[in-house]
Amino acid sequence: MSVQQSPPSGHRDPRDELPEHLPALRAFAISLTRNVAVADDLVQDTIVKAWTNFDKFTEGTNLRAWLFTILRNTFYSDKRKHRREVPDPEGIHAASLFVKPAHDGHLAFTDFRAAFDQLSPEHREVLILVGASGFAYEDAAQMMGVAVGTVKSRANRARARLAELLGLEKGEEIFSGVDGQTMAVMSRSGMTAA
Repeated sequence: MSVQQSPPSGHRDPRDELPEHLPALRAFAISLTRNVAVADDLVQDTIVKAWTNFDKFTEGTNLRAWLFTILRNTFYSDKRKHRREVPDPEGIHAASLFVKPAHDGHLAFTDFRAAFDQLSPEHREVLILVGASGFAYEDAAQMMGVAVGTVKSRANRARARLAELLGLEKGEEIFSGVDGQTMAVMSRSGMTAA
């Protein structure tokens, strides 16, 4: 049985901060996996790995970025392990989990979600990290293991592709008249049609 040491004065124990990051971790996991149950398992695996490796966490650094990095690496490691599984390219299973929209706001979100799902995994990932989660390009680059310029380039191409898929005119705001759910996903990206 190990004894937990108190964090240096002025710093909260990162274990106490973990619950604050669960909603963001879950949202990121859902965006990566496209499946709520698998996302919940991924978040659980992430928390277990983080908990057992807190000795590797550097006090004073960005805990959320560290957790997102663990989640992302776990996702891609699992993906490599399960390459031989049967994919769902037509989205038949995913479509069975879909609830029909109740009003126009949900219809707009449905259009957004359909377009977002057509983006490459790299483009979805960068928009979720930089846009929805609000990470700086530098933090996203560190989590993704790429250069800052690569993150900026991917984000720009992803925004342009999303605008194209949504049929936006040049300069048209992507979220004019759209509901809060869609705004929560992408509002920090500053998306307009290219």
